[in-house]
Amino acid sequence: MATRVRNDLFDPRYGYQRGRSWCVFGFWHVTKFLFFGSFPWPSPIKVALLRAFGANVGESVVIRPRANIHSPWRLSVDHHAWIGEEVLILNFEPVAIGKHACVSQRSFLCTGNHDFRDPSMPYRNRPITIGDGAWVGAMCFVAPGVTVHDDAVIRAGSIVLKDVPVGVIAAGNPCEPVGVRWKDDQLLTELMREDGRIAEQSTRDERDPRAEAGG
Repeated sequence: MATRVRNDLFDPRYGYQRGRSWCVFGFWHVTKFLFFGSFPWPSPIKVALLRAFGANVGESVVIRPRANIHSPWRLSVDHHAWIGEEVLILNFEPVAIGKHACVSQRSFLCTGNHDFRDPSMPYRNRPITIGDGAWVGAMCFVAPGVTVHDDAVIRAGSIVLKDVPVGVIAAGNPCEPVGVRWKDDQLLTELMREDGRIAEQSTRDERDPRAEAGG
């Protein structure tokens, strides 16, 4: 059966605006090559460069080597946030990372998408928000339009396709709530137990090293 997909009809101008001239975009890629590679340039230098290209970056932000940011002018990183090694931020749309949040090694924040039900595969991009104090573990994928709310934890290797509530531990493919981050949050724990989303979490997580987010 012949495919109905027509990639030759894809229009990169529909649903995506670069936000800067080709000259600025090219200069950013040169800067990224020089300062966001393997050499461990101090974070304040990288923060200053991101700000120079239009990013909104707070104080005491840590950016590890090989962090790959597509469009700094669509990036907001609040105070004391951490971005780990080889994190990829494909921000065709805005990405916001809250204060004291952490995005661990090799995680992928992907705002880009295509409408696969349209033969011409037009863009269907959506922003991403990582809330204050949230932790996205190593090698996670965060899909377009997702909000990881404040203090939520995403365990390593998870595929996050929908919003993660405040203070929840989530894991898996697709990522689902499996526990509560703060053990003194009895109300949230009881609500999740009543909803059938966690059971006998506390002692299991303390024993099992796989329960860590990683990174």
